[in-house]
Amino acid sequence: MKRRVTEEIEKGLGREVVLERPKEKKFGHYATPIAFSLAKELRKSPILIADELAKSFEENPLFEEVQAVKGYVNFRLSEEFLDSYATWVLKNEGEFGRQQMGEHIHLEFVSANPTGPLHIGHARGAVVGEALARLGRHLGNMVLKEYYINDAGNQIYLLGLSIYLTGRQLLGFDVQFPDEYYRGDYIGELAREAIEEFGEDAFGEESLIESLSEWGKERLMELIRSDLKRVGIQFDRFVSEKELYERWEEVLAILVERDAVYEKEGKLWLRSTLYGDEKDRVIVREDGRPTYLAGDIIYHFTKFEEGFDRYINIWGADHHGYIARVKAAIKFLGFDPDRLEVILAQMVSLLKGGEPLKMSKRAGNFILMREVVDEIGEDALKFIFLSKKSDTHLEFDVDILKREDSSNPVYYINYAHARINSLMEKSGRSPETLGDVPLIGLNDDAKDLLFNALLLPEIIEDAFIRREIQRLTDYLKALAAQFHSFYNRYRVLGSESEEQYLKLFLVVALSIRVGLGLLGIEAKKKM
Repeated sequence: MKRRVTEEIEKGLGREVVLERPKEKKFGHYATPIAFSLAKELRKSPILIADELAKSFEENPLFEEVQAVKGYVNFRLSEEFLDSYATWVLKNEGEFGRQQMGEHIHLEFVSANPTGPLHIGHARGAVVGEALARLGRHLGNMVLKEYYINDAGNQIYLLGLSIYLTGRQLLGFDVQFPDEYYRGDYIGELAREAIEEFGEDAFGEESLIESLSEWGKERLMELIRSDLKRVGIQFDRFVSEKELYERWEEVLAILVERDAVYEKEGKLWLRSTLYGDEKDRVIVREDGRPTYLAGDIIYHFTKFEEGFDRYINIWGADHHGYIARVKAAIKFLGFDPDRLEVILAQMVSLLKGGEPLKMSKRAGNFILMREVVDEIGEDALKFIFLSKKSDTHLEFDVDILKREDSSNPVYYINYAHARINSLMEKSGRSPETLGDVPLIGLNDDAKDLLFNALLLPEIIEDAFIRREIQRLTDYLKALAAQFHSFYNRYRVLGSESEEQYLKLFLVVALSIRVGLGLLGIEAKKKM
């Protein structure tokens, strides 16, 4: 709708315009401040220019009213335009909100270390990444979803060691655990499985640790995949850090050739301060082992080689300081670091009855994602995790998300969709019979509800472009609230406006259904 209106205005003015939505309904549906930018060029006051522009659109059938207000040009859409657009939308549901942006986007998210189950911190990045991919694809972009498996380095050895020592403890041996090891009931479960798999005698040999490291990683990746699938998330590709190291010498040679590295104190350093980092970073230790950053350098080299238009990484908030060094490496490797975008996902705090939710015994020091899904369901998990910008702290009470009232946003939005479905059943009408009912002569509340229901496409676009998916959750909450208010105020079935109201409600239901679907939530037909 906004795109169509913008095109009409630009055709009339012969130049690009920026459209805004006025905060007050009395100023119409859209407004443009273009008169201010034309003032210097035309040597007139914005108020005079706005008056002239408003008059030029007086006969345009797209608009019911065009007014100049303090230099702004305000547009109120005609009933005929809203009616025709609503009719088209209902007959072309699959196209509602779709565009052809055409970008090739590489999206990397979750990438949790395969040393433990997914906790709620991982869950937030997972839900944000999946929703972003859905929005991007709906808008006509090719989005590749990738999971980067951090399976190189000491952490995987430590996983194998933790399973080995726990297994020996279960077999009755006296065991001394190191200061750093993985703990939690899941390690005990893995150790019991490993005893069955490898046999008790194998736990008498330390050579088993290497095998347990790889075996444990694979078992935990199976668990991670299972947890993600449960909330509707599947990746297009998994990439192993360990396998990428086959290209380390090749990548290092490029860095050396471009004078991106130097030796100091027996270490090899990246000159990352040349491109905005606060200090240079070690990429090879004194003993010759590459650092964690080295793995990321190889990974981004292989990604950028593929030639995507844009690369998006979703990282935990604790990785904020990591952005500059990675972008510096990308620059040294000959690529444009501006094509990399990093979205940070802050941690989540959970309450239950107003009190902090207890940590998971199974995970050790974390609350598991699967435990939260068991508690509130996957739909509530997705919606609440998307309800605030990802780089802000999120706190919510799981008990609220079990309620069946307006305090639970998922319930409230679904109830609107189910209520419309119920009204359609009671009326005995089908959507096809209402398709050509004209939405002309509606009262002001109905007109306003129709306009807001048709706003979904621009909400989707804004949410994706700004990477602020909460714009969509906010919209759905507001639309559901407006519908419930309208339903409680006006009689529908048996009224003179029954057909018009039902068609209007079909548009509302479609926006809710499409909007929830883009969040990975299937709208309920009955409740």
